[in-house]
Amino acid sequence: MTGTEPAGRRIDTSKPHPARVYDWFLGGKDNYPVDEQLGRHITALDAGAPRTARANRWFMQRATRLLVRQSGIRQFLDVGTGIPTAPNLHQIAQSTAPDARIVYVDNDPIVLAHAAALLRGTPEGATEYLQADAREPLTILEQAARVLDFDRPIALSLIALLHFIADEDGAHELVDTLIGALAPGSCLVLSAMTADFEREKVERGIAAYAAGGVTLVARSHAEVSSFFKGLEPLEPGIVSVADWHPELAEGETPLGEGPISLYGGIGFKA
Repeated sequence: MTGTEPAGRRIDTSKPHPARVYDWFLGGKDNYPVDEQLGRHITALDAGAPRTARANRWFMQRATRLLVRQSGIRQFLDVGTGIPTAPNLHQIAQSTAPDARIVYVDNDPIVLAHAAALLRGTPEGATEYLQADAREPLTILEQAARVLDFDRPIALSLIALLHFIADEDGAHELVDTLIGALAPGSCLVLSAMTADFEREKVERGIAAYAAGGVTLVARSHAEVSSFFKGLEPLEPGIVSVADWHPELAEGETPLGEGPISLYGGIGFKA
């Protein structure tokens, strides 16, 4: 496990960062007062926000189990990984397939600060961390190719990432570029926020993030599905992450009543 930090990158504690707010929602300690302040504000507007964070995390875990156990995927490119929380993607993948290779990508220096200690993989496999911005897909592909074999199937994991990137900022171009570089048999694993279930609550959350200087975009079912254009969807298709293959749950606790405003799904490249 290695990680490199571009010169000049420093942790900015003057404004909230999505990865650190997410960490706060999950009960983590790798966040700052400015992140907690925004997290508490959002929770006051929508008490279900921490539930949504947990449901998203569990979706990632279930998706990884399915891909490793049933689809034979052995390579993962996880863009926007966030602050490591056990069990993370590589731990789930390598517990079944010790030779699995995982590349994590994030642009927050605090993730790099914890990467060496928390992202240790198996000797048989590989676990790498790259500090890069999701809006730089060509840079991500170039660096990830040092660890991953792009002639073999790769699972591209974009978990709770695209709602921080508006269409006009290149969300679709990002997905198209990354998917375009993958071999047949690869897949896209995606979760993204929606306002389809609780529009008023989600819109209040978007406004709270905007006040903290963070862009947040809610997409309809059709808009989320458009990221899977040209891919073969895995059953049950694009659904709320809480409803995606619940039989694969391990160690999950009840979420309680109420919808989860995140769509999730997997699509395979022919």
